[in-house]
Amino acid sequence: MTDRPWFVAPRAIAGRTVRLATRPGVAAHGSTDVPAFMLAEAIGAPTIDGACALHLGSGDGLVPATAASRGWRVTALDRYAPHVEATRRSLAANGVVDAAARARHAVLASEGDAPIADASQQLVTIRIATDRIGVQQAVAEAFRVLAVGGRCLLAGANDEGAKTAAKWLAQWFGQVQLENQHSSCRLVVARKSTDAPINPVVVPWLDPEMMHRLDVPIAGVPTRLYTRPGVFSWEHLDEAAVILLESMRVTTGERVLDLGCGTGVLGIAAARSSGTGRVLLVDADADAVRCARQSATAAGLPQVEVRASDVADAVGEELFDVVVTNPPFHIGKTIDLTVPRAFIDAAYRHLAPAGRLYLVANRTLPYERLIEERFGEVRTAHDGRRFKVLGAVR
Repeated sequence: MTDRPWFVAPRAIAGRTVRLATRPGVAAHGSTDVPAFMLAEAIGAPTIDGACALHLGSGDGLVPATAASRGWRVTALDRYAPHVEATRRSLAANGVVDAAARARHAVLASEGDAPIADASQQLVTIRIATDRIGVQQAVAEAFRVLAVGGRCLLAGANDEGAKTAAKWLAQWFGQVQLENQHSSCRLVVARKSTDAPINPVVVPWLDPEMMHRLDVPIAGVPTRLYTRPGVFSWEHLDEAAVILLESMRVTTGERVLDLGCGTGVLGIAAARSSGTGRVLLVDADADAVRCARQSATAAGLPQVEVRASDVADAVGEELFDVVVTNPPFHIGKTIDLTVPRAFIDAAYRHLAPAGRLYLVANRTLPYERLIEERFGEVRTAHDGRRFKVLGAVR
């Protein structure tokens, strides 16, 4: 059950019609992602049969669906589960018969059971991420997987770091050409001319097994968390999590759902308090899921399960006694309450009668109204200078 149904709509791209799947929470829902549009328009037809194209940061599937419509054999990667599902649906809507296998929930092309081989692609497109390390990883991956003669197209907004990303591209590939500029966004193109990079940026995080170790006390117990760049608060335990840890109450045997688990800190604390109770952690970020699993294993908590999920799509029909969450409220750089509303709705659906919600948020966000609309009441467990913890009972 979901309050965010999928729908498919046509988009005109360079004289072609591409069908895209979307729903609230997907990148560019209800708008146009200019960098992705620029990438899609720049994709020409392949010059050889069976040419392969890899798309890093697939978003709603616009770029890979356009490439598929022009004859490319596509593979698309995105770290966020809603983007992966949107891409799968968009590819299927455009006649790609193996759409599910073509869109992967991963950060790096070297991850998973079928990693992308070196020098196997003729085209790579990059819709840049907003974090520096993520862009560096994408550029390095593009060089690795491209065959000599292959092209890399990179696009992003100037305030997302597109100019710096173009410089990194030049360090790997050599000459970079500015292909297009529009609405404070830019598209650049590079061609791989040699097997050896020109002057590459060192990117240690290209090893998917490399983890940052974060040692923190959780309820007085020394705990090691495993994190990676791009995971929320990957270099430190954020203040909001600390406040929620101090405010939430979990008793022996209670079943707990952590919506948007990040590194897994809240779920680990809940599992220690619950003891024998089932604890389920879900997150849309592929690296967050891997990190939370390793953190829970290191903490010796076999009752903790971690799943990749767009909000609670992967939870099924299970009910819980406690739901804890620190919901995201940004789509790109814009504050959007659609996703927090979905988190609150999911908490209500998955709480057993008399089950409790604990939600932490910036104190300026108007979550009280959203919680009251769904639960009929809202309680304040903490009201601080920067953050608040809101609660409700099912």
